[in-house]
Amino acid sequence: MSENKEPKIVGFLCKWCTSAAADLAGTSRTQYPASIRPIKVMCSGSVDMSYILRALLMGADGVLVGGCHPADCHYISGNYKARRRIAILKNIFETLGLDSERIELKWISASEGTKFARTVEAFTNKLAEKGPNDFEKLWNI
Repeated sequence: MSENKEPKIVGFLCKWCTSAAADLAGTSRTQYPASIRPIKVMCSGSVDMSYILRALLMGADGVLVGGCHPADCHYISGNYKARRRIAILKNIFETLGLDSERIELKWISASEGTKFARTVEAFTNKLAEKGPNDFEKLWNI
């Protein structure tokens, strides 16, 4: 990735926890890269695998799914569903020879604005090191 081109990250953020943590990071003026494009969802468990695939196929360099900590989900077991889906999707990626590290799942509660900022920064740095997403080559079969 060139020095002046920051990776694009699509973030599917739980309304109750991770999205609130992003808001807290902003109101606390915690610095983090502007590489994330947040999409507020009701629950991390509502993020379908096709949403993640579509984001990557449309040019996102990475996808971050953020949810409540296990056992703290406002919808009882939504984050467990998200964890299973992400594990399955990463397994599929590895089987197909695709880079599964472009997908991250993090548990970030509403009071963890600093953790949200550190997570975005670390993921941005990891993706910058990897270079641009080349999933669009899948369309040229």
